[in-house]
Amino acid sequence: MKQFTKRTENFKCEHCGTEVIGNGYTNHCPHCLYSKHVDINPGDRASDCGGLMEPIDAEMKNGEYFIIQRCQKCGFIRKNKFGKDDEFDALLQIMKNKTIALKG
Repeated sequence: MKQFTKRTENFKCEHCGTEVIGNGYTNHCPHCLYSKHVDINPGDRASDCGGLMEPIDAEMKNGEYFIIQRCQKCGFIRKNKFGKDDEFDALLQIMKNKTIALKG
């Protein structure tokens, strides 16, 4: 079974309202790093959930950053590659919030 379907779609972020221009690999807002739970496998649009995917953590692997998101509706968790057009300050804020939560 195919694990990725390339889709070029523009969308308005349901979290922050940013108008996002898709490039076929765009799966989250580059401003706030939220996305929407619409896929089972990337690009397939096979999920009926439709909840907002909140960025809850980040990690680095082989020199690349990944955003870890959790669906606010069903709890589904997915990693997404941090893109070259994504706001690095948003990624740093996620990591800062995670550190504060761990201390709290």
